Amino acid sequence: MTRTQLPAGLRAVVFDVGETLVDESGAWSRQARAAGVTAFSLMAAVGAAISQGRDHRDAWALLGVPAPRSVPDIDGADLYPDAVGCLRAARAAGFVVGVAGNQPAGAEAAVEGFGVDLDFVAASATWGVAKPSPEFFRRVVARTGLRPHQVLYVGDRLDNDVRPARAAGLRTAWLRRGPWGHLQQLRADEERPDLELTDLAALTEALRAAAPGARDRLPGSAV
Repeated sequence: MTRTQLPAGLRAVVFDVGETLVDESGAWSRQARAAGVTAFSLMAAVGAAISQGRDHRDAWALLGVPAPRSVPDIDGADLYPDAVGCLRAARAAGFVVGVAGNQPAGAEAAVEGFGVDLDFVAASATWGVAKPSPEFFRRVVARTGLRPHQVLYVGDRLDNDVRPARAAGLRTAWLRRGPWGHLQQLRADEERPDLELTDLAALTEALRAAAPGARDRLPGSAV
C-alpha cells in the first residue's frame, strides 16, 4: 500500500539515515569481509534476527563470529539515487530540513558532505541518546523549533522510527525498503503511518507539489 499525501500543517521534514538516505548494503558487505564471512551469510543472519524480533546485531551470534570492532563509515557513494533529490525538494519547498539517526560520531560531517543545504544534522553518538528513546525525538523536535505535529519523520523501521516518532507526537513516513522495511509489518490494530512509501521519489513529488504554499508556513512567517 502506498500513501503519499502530505499531512496538513507540516513545516519540517527530518530524515533517518540508514536505508532511508543511505543504502547500507556496501557497509554490511565490508563488515562481513572484516569478520571473515560472506555478505550473503551475514545478510541472511540479519534477516533472520529481524524476523524473530531480535536486535540485528544478534546476526553475529547467529553466525558464531565476533562482530568487527570497526564501525563502517557513511560513504556518499552509497547514497540511494533518490536521496539527494528528495532532500533538495524539501528545501526548495520551504520546509525545515534535518537528518537525524542512530549513527556513530563523525557521521554529521559525512552527511553534510552530501551537498545539500540542511538546517541540522544529528547523530545519536553525539547526542548520547538513540532511537527509539523518546528523548531522541524530543531533541529532533527541539532542533526544528516547531511543535511535534508540524514535523514529519521519515524512516524505514517501524520499531525505531515510525512507532516512537508517532508516540512523541510527530507525523510519520514509513519507507518500505531495506531489510527492516520489507520484513517488519504493521500490527492489525495499529494506526497506519501518515505516509507509506516504496522509495523517496514519491515523497519528492509530494514535496514539489507543496512548494507554492510551504514557504508561508515557515517559523516566523506572518501566517
